[in-house]
This record gives sequence, structure tokens and C-alpha cells, in this order.
Amino acid sequence: MSSLQPSDRVQKADTGFFWLSAFYLVYCARPEDWFSPIGFIPLAKITGIMAVLAFMFSGRRGQRKFSELPVESYFLLLMIAILMLSSLISPVWKGGAISHTMDFSKVWIIYALTFLLVTDLAKLRRIVFIQAASVPVVSLLSIVKGYGRVRLDGVLGGIYSNPNDLAFAIALSLPFCLMFLLTARSGFRKTVWGAGMLIMVVALFMTASRGGFITLVFTCAVCLWHFGVMGKRFYLIAATVFVGLLVLVFAGKTMTQRFTSLWSERHELHTREERRAFDSFEQRQFLIDQSIAGIEQYPIIGIGTQNLEIYSTVWREVHVTYLQIAVEGGLTSLLLFLLFFGRGFRHVWRLLRRKDLTPELKLFAGALNSVLVGFAVGAMFAPEAYQFFPFFTVAYSAALLAFVEADARKKKAAAAKPVRQVPAYVGMGVPVNH
Repeated sequence: MSSLQPSDRVQKADTGFFWLSAFYLVYCARPEDWFSPIGFIPLAKITGIMAVLAFMFSGRRGQRKFSELPVESYFLLLMIAILMLSSLISPVWKGGAISHTMDFSKVWIIYALTFLLVTDLAKLRRIVFIQAASVPVVSLLSIVKGYGRVRLDGVLGGIYSNPNDLAFAIALSLPFCLMFLLTARSGFRKTVWGAGMLIMVVALFMTASRGGFITLVFTCAVCLWHFGVMGKRFYLIAATVFVGLLVLVFAGKTMTQRFTSLWSERHELHTREERRAFDSFEQRQFLIDQSIAGIEQYPIIGIGTQNLEIYSTVWREVHVTYLQIAVEGGLTSLLLFLLFFGRGFRHVWRLLRRKDLTPELKLFAGALNSVLVGFAVGAMFAPEAYQFFPFFTVAYSAALLAFVEADARKKKAAAAKPVRQVPAYVGMGVPVNH
């Protein structure tokens, strides 16, 4: 039996939540890119190690138990195990695949910590706020540092170094920004969130990422359905169309050129970017064919994490997440991948069907649904199998559903608790014999 008092348990859980928040901040904001003096400090490794220690020593002392982890956590863990096995016996490059798998495996620790330690709405808001507030800052930094650089390529490091990854992160964070804008109580905060969202859209258009744009369209469509139509905020639809057209005119030249290359012959293209986009489209078709060939040759456990770049002979990723995970982890990993995100949809649908959600919780559920739909569609046009943002979203949905259901049980138990009846004459000056 543990000797820890309840107050000690809460303090341990808060310590774990602190390091969990630190990891989210480092992963989402990449402070080493916008404050160079700390660039030599391995912040991601430090916070990652502390997150692991928090999981070992604090995670189990939160209000939720380890045994309460949702089913999808085991899907994710099994998928990582298969990726590791695939990497160990990879016919392509064992060392690199193992390293990539170890790096990706941190997502399970973060998922588990998020579910175990984010036990109330205030903590969930704080974690999501870190992501939602970080991406506008990153977008602004990318625009400033990458002014004049085509597609903002390589402006920042990590998950934002590739313009497609940057666009994907922006599209998957916009619904959370809109949620915070709608729940902000002061005009100043609403203005800050609105400006941040505008910066994000401009940055996305500057990346000229076709996959990112498609993700944005579907994410916004579902978001507007929840927030605009169901929430009776029809002005959001008009504002979105107006801002989208405005940004397209002033910052969408490269994006337009890349899209027009899809239905043009090469001799009809006039600009360098149009020709590059056309060549990229043909290369992507080649990578799709190579991926299918790899799946046919290694169907069970694949060729190893992020080994398709070598296997393809052109050192490029296939721009279809589902093919990416299938060729590198086998069809078994693809099945687990789909089951994992299917559970995320299930959590959101259970939330949306509830009749007892507050307006804020409805916004939260709508934002989560928007991100998941945007990811499911955008994953067909981008290589995002190992980016953490989509996995974060499933963790948010699991934590929110657990909180809502636990709160409902408490209210039901309180309502069912018998009320002690006090005789009417008590307190009226009538003596009572005991």
C-alpha cells in the first residue's frame, strides 16, 4: 500500500503535468529556432527524458490509473513494436530505421501522459493552448525569417523545416485557435487570436503546399459546420470566404501556379515554379508506384521506419500517409494506424451525441472533429505518418471524453444520494427529546 498522502499524489501529478506541458511547448513552439542562444541545448531530449521520468514516477499517481488507458493506446504501442521489429530486420537500412522508430516512440509516452495527467478541463485547455498559441508564433517567424525564400523551405528546423509539414501543422491547429477566439472574453484577446489565425493562413499559402491547402479546406469546412451552422454563427462563413479570397490574391500566387500545373502539359508551363510543381507531381506518382511495389514485396512488416526514401532510389517521401505507413511498417501497422485514429473519431462522436455538453465543450468537440477529418483527408496528400499533431488530437479526445463521462457520473451519484430529512419543528423553539 502506498505511503503517499493525497496531497503528495496531487503534487506528483502536477510535476508530471509540468514536464508534459514543457514537452508540448518544445515540440510545438521550437524555441531554439526563435531564440538562438539556447539552440545548443537539447531541449527536446531534456523534456522528453523528464516526460519519461514523470511517466514512471508520477503518471500512475494521477487521478486516473494506468489500467484506464484507452484501447487505442495499445494499438499505438503495438504499432510501434511492429515498426521496431521491421527496423531490426529491415532489408534497407537497419540503423536509421531503428533510430527513427525510437524517436517516434516518444509519441506513446506523451499520449499516455496526456490521458493520465490531463484530468480536468483547465489542464486540457492549457495543453491545447500551447499548441494553438505556438503555431501562430511559428508562422510569423517563418514569414519574417523566410521572406523571399520560395515556399518557406528550411526556414525553421524540426517538424517545420519542410513546407508541407508546416502547412499541415497550421491546418490542424486552426480549429483550436478559432475555438479560443470564440471563448475569449475580452476584445483584445479576440483580436490577438484573429490576427494569429490570419498570419497562419498567410504562412500556409506561402508554403504553396497543395496537400496543406486540401487539408485546410476540409478542416475549415467541418469547423464552419460546427461553429458556424450548428452554432448559429453564420458570420464565420462570410468572414472565412472573405479572408480566404483576400489571402489568395495577395499571397497565393505560388499556390495557384502549383495547382494549375496539375492539369497542364509541361510545354504549357511558363514559370519555374510551375515546372517544378509539374515535375513534383510526376515524381509523386513514381513514389506511389514504388510504395505499392514495396508493399507487395514486404506486406507483413514492411521495410523499416522512414526507409522508403532509400528504397525509392530518389530520396523522397511518398505523399500519401497511408502508403507511407504500409510500406514502412507493413499492412499490420496500417491496420493499427487506422484503428487508432478510428478510436479518435469514436471519442468525438460520443461527445457530440451527448445532450449535457456545455457550449465550451461543444466547441471543443467540434474543433477535435474538424482536426480529425482534416487529417484523414489531408493524409492522402501528405507524408505525415510520424508527425505528432494528429496523435495529440486523439489524446485530447480521449482525455476530454473521460473527463465528461466522469463528471456526469459524479453528478448522477450526487443526484441519487438521499437527502437527510430534518423534522419541521427543529429550529422552531420546540424541545427535542433524544
